Amino acid sequence: MGNQQYWDAVYETKARDAVSWYAPRLSTSVSLIQRVTAANKSAAIIDIGAGQATLVDELLADGFSDLSALDISGEAIAKSKHRLGPAHERVGWYCADITTASLPANRFDVWHDRAVFHFLTLAPHRERYVAQARDAVRPGGYVVLATFGPDGPLQCSGLPVVRYDSTQLAAVFKDAFELTDNALENHTTPAGKTQQFLYAVLRRL
Repeated sequence: MGNQQYWDAVYETKARDAVSWYAPRLSTSVSLIQRVTAANKSAAIIDIGAGQATLVDELLADGFSDLSALDISGEAIAKSKHRLGPAHERVGWYCADITTASLPANRFDVWHDRAVFHFLTLAPHRERYVAQARDAVRPGGYVVLATFGPDGPLQCSGLPVVRYDSTQLAAVFKDAFELTDNALENHTTPAGKTQQFLYAVLRRL
């Protein structure tokens, strides 16, 4: 899915609102997180592949108090911290590849990922991702995942991706999670193109 140097270069050379996955607000993600937490503001939430997205900003503004963010790019994390200002100290930051990251066991109530999982084109990497989520999410917790849908693009940021329908995605996670909800959503990129995303909610068994 590209190494740290690759993604550092992306975030060094492109403005925050120039990458294809940019959205000024992550309304669907926030709504799903609010739902699965039953608005419990102390729920522990981690944003996987946080990049320069504003999810942590929006959740902080909504009153959530136990937030973490992970990204492979130190450049993206540095820019997000700068954007947040002093509020960045209220977020736990991980600079790591999600397939090899060291995360605390049974720590999180919600694992959020918008636009990382579809970059995992190799089965061993997908298996490691699921194992990471299984170990880090508490039983009864949730993965809120947005990945390219069946009519989504075949590449993103110059890299190949994997597209999913809900049945395929549920099968990948079936050993540790059950699919409880899903919906397709069209995302308009800054260049005006349409990308189909599949949003899925998976409950930790």
